[in-house]
Amino acid sequence: MVQSQGWVRRYFKAFCKGFFVAVPVAVTFLDRVACVARVEGASMQPSLNPGGSQSSDVVLLNHWKVRNFEVQRGDIVSLVSPKNPEQKIIKRVIALEGDIVKTMGHKNRYVKVPRGHIWVEGDHHGHSFDSNSFGPVSLGLLHAHATHILWPPKRWQKLESVLPPERLLVQSEEDCLVERLTEEVAPKWKMRQSGGKVRTDGYREGR
Repeated sequence: MVQSQGWVRRYFKAFCKGFFVAVPVAVTFLDRVACVARVEGASMQPSLNPGGSQSSDVVLLNHWKVRNFEVQRGDIVSLVSPKNPEQKIIKRVIALEGDIVKTMGHKNRYVKVPRGHIWVEGDHHGHSFDSNSFGPVSLGLLHAHATHILWPPKRWQKLESVLPPERLLVQSEEDCLVERLTEEVAPKWKMRQSGGKVRTDGYREGR
């Protein structure tokens, strides 16, 4: 009986020792290496949650890949919301520091991404709260790189780092200036072709 009690005591002691060692390891793994998360909302459709509210994708978030704040254009990343520190959002990286991006609804038509920042957007334009609303995002808000869809099983796949064709970058500040001038001059040229005159104040005037 005494031997039995001693065995139980040793087993319980070994279990407790193993448990308190394993728990910090698990926490460290989730915090430093990777974790899984369920994606909510429609901002990343059709890449994520293509079925809308009928189903939600579960993705693998790789913390290790962004430990040095190294990301590429086209990466899908999770980050702390610049507007709500308690919330994490998932978006696609469109531009890196130094890039010039042609915005979609931002107060400035063109934005040069400052040092230590990235420009992120949802794939579902018009249904995404992203850099077009809050501007460039600090690299310090990066949380993880979404690398795979794990659930549902029929959706299992690797998430590729690709830029949408319509979101190609402006190559230089000169290109930005040329494109801006083109946008301003083209309507005036059309007015001239239609037979009207364009005054210096921009109004069309008939002959």
